[in-house]
Amino acid sequence: MTPLATVVSGPRARLFACFLRLGTQQAGPVQLHTGAGLAAKNHYEVLVLGGGSGGITMAARMKRRVGADNVAIVEPSERHFYQPIWTLVGAGAKQLSSSGRPTASVIPSGVEWIKARVTELNPDKNCIHTDNGKEIKGLPEGFEHPKIGSNYSVKTVEKTWKALQDFKEGNAIFTFPNTPVKCAGAPQKIMYLSEAYFRKTGKRSKANIIFNTSLGAIFGVKKYAAALQEIIQERNLTVNYKQNLIEVRADRQEAVFENLDKPGETQVISYEMLHVTPPMSPPDVLKTSPVADAAGWVDVDKETLQHKKYPNVFGIGDCTNLPTSKTAAAVAAQSGVLDRTISLIMKNQTPTKKYDGYTSCPLVTGYNRVILAEFDYNAQPLETFPFDQSKERLSMYLMKADLMPFLYWNVMLRGYWGGPAILRKLFHLGMS
Repeated sequence: MTPLATVVSGPRARLFACFLRLGTQQAGPVQLHTGAGLAAKNHYEVLVLGGGSGGITMAARMKRRVGADNVAIVEPSERHFYQPIWTLVGAGAKQLSSSGRPTASVIPSGVEWIKARVTELNPDKNCIHTDNGKEIKGLPEGFEHPKIGSNYSVKTVEKTWKALQDFKEGNAIFTFPNTPVKCAGAPQKIMYLSEAYFRKTGKRSKANIIFNTSLGAIFGVKKYAAALQEIIQERNLTVNYKQNLIEVRADRQEAVFENLDKPGETQVISYEMLHVTPPMSPPDVLKTSPVADAAGWVDVDKETLQHKKYPNVFGIGDCTNLPTSKTAAAVAAQSGVLDRTISLIMKNQTPTKKYDGYTSCPLVTGYNRVILAEFDYNAQPLETFPFDQSKERLSMYLMKADLMPFLYWNVMLRGYWGGPAILRKLFHLGMS
C-alpha cells in the first residue's frame, strides 16, 4: 500500500477551505514543525491543516482508511461553525448559538488535535510549519457603528439582524464583491429575507432595497436566474450590476461604489441599512506556497481533485481552483470522490471516479420559501428531486433550515455524506 504523507485542510478568516495532500512511495515521512508540546509526535500518515467542513469530513474518512492514530488536525479555533445557517441568523430566523459547537466535539474520536496555525507549506520536502488580502476602506472598523452588518462573520452576523430591526426608512443596500465568495447566493438571500421582514413589519413602503453586485448577472445558471428575475420584479427590488463596494463611511452612513465598466467612476449612496459581503481570497500562507496557482488557489485537476504539479497533493473545498461555487454542498460531493480517489492511489491504482462540479445553493427568498439551485461545472441544472426546483417551496425551506444542519453535524462531518447523487438516481429511476 502506498503510504500517505499528509492531508491538509486550511480555513481562512472569511472564506473557509481545505486542500488535501497525499504521500507517494518516494516520499519520506512528513515533518511537522510545531512549538513545544503541541503534538504527540512529529509526523503522521494523514495531517489535516484546518478544521473546516472539508477538513473534518476528510479526517473522518481518512480515519477509517488508516486508523485514528495516524491522523491529526491542525486547527487554532476553539469553535466550529455551520456557516450556511448564518443567512437565517442575520434575518432573525435562527439563533447564532445554533450554528456553532466546540471544535473538540467535531474532531473524529482518537484523532490528534494540534491547536496551532499553519505558517508555511513545503510540499517538496513533505513539510509544514506551524506557530503556537484585500480590504474595503473603512472596514472592519465600520462594523463598530450601527446599521451595518455581514452574515459572513460570527462577529457581525447578529449586527445584520440588529440593523434590520432598527430600520426606519431609506436605502437598504446589499453588496457582492469583485472576488470569489463563499456561497455566491448568500449576498442576495439576505436581501429577500429583509424585504420579507419589511413587509411583515409594515416598513416595506419606506424601504428602497438595492442590490449592488460586481457581477453581470443575478445568478450564473439561466434557469434559476430567470426565476430570481421574476421575484426581483414582483417585489420591486433594484439591482445594479458591475458595482463594487470600495469604501464604507460608517460615521456618515455612506457606501462608495466603483463602476467596474468605467474604472475610476464612483457613486456615493446613503444607507439606513447596509449588508456587506467582504472580498475574499485564499489565506496568505497558501497564496505564497508552491501548491497555489497564479491567483493563489490550490491548483488541482477539476475531475480527480489531484494537484497538477505534485502527485501527492489533492484538493477539496473553497481554497481550490475548482470552477464551481464554493459551498458546503460542493465539499460533500467532493469528499465522496476524493475518498475513493485516495483509496485507489493508496493501492497504486488509477482513480476512476470523477467530480462533475456538483454544487447546491438553497436560495432563500422568504421566511418560508427556498429555490433549491443545484448545478454542475457547465452551469446546467443537476437537480435531485422529481419536480421543478426553480419554484419557491416551503419543503425546500424546511430542508435548508432544519434537515441540512442535522445532516451536516451528524452525517457529513462523520464522513458519511457524499452529496445527493444516490438520491438523485433513486428519484429518477423511480420516474423511469
